[in-house]
Amino acid sequence: LHTAYRRQRQMCIRDRFTTSTLQQEASRKLGFNTQRTMRVAQKLYEGIALPGEDQVGLITYMRTDSVTLAEVALTEIRELIAERYGAKNVPAEARKFKTKAKNAQEAHEAVRPTSVVRVPDDLKAVLNEDQFKLYSLIWKRTMACQMVPAVFDTVAIEMAAGPTDDGHRMRANGSVLVEPGFMAVYQ
Repeated sequence: LHTAYRRQRQMCIRDRFTTSTLQQEASRKLGFNTQRTMRVAQKLYEGIALPGEDQVGLITYMRTDSVTLAEVALTEIRELIAERYGAKNVPAEARKFKTKAKNAQEAHEAVRPTSVVRVPDDLKAVLNEDQFKLYSLIWKRTMACQMVPAVFDTVAIEMAAGPTDDGHRMRANGSVLVEPGFMAVYQ
């Protein structure tokens, strides 16, 4: 017995950063504990002295359950995606998310850069290592949540040795990235 099939699948970023998802992702990707994440985020929120500017807050308030973004931020994000990654990576409409948590404190937006035009690499010289890592994570996630899904071609082959009902089966799966979409920014 030999069975093969091919299909296309899409993968996308499911949400924006809330306080808890920022802490989880900083732990998973950067190895930061909760206190370290919030200490660094607080400094990014309070502001960093940038060349030619005074103290500038680089991220929005980091204590939030909200996944919404201001319309002005959505416009800026979508324009930068088109400029840096091509118009084909901008969905027809801005992606909007709803808070899943009951009793969510949604007085603030999701955690995001105050301006995505401040690209992490441009700030590397003025941020310390932890600030650069966390700001990069927030910037990339914010950009990725407004990009088209990544598209993969997947193939699966199922084989059986001996009689089909004796349970000796083997399966192999494989995927090939066809269109990177958000993965051009965030993996």
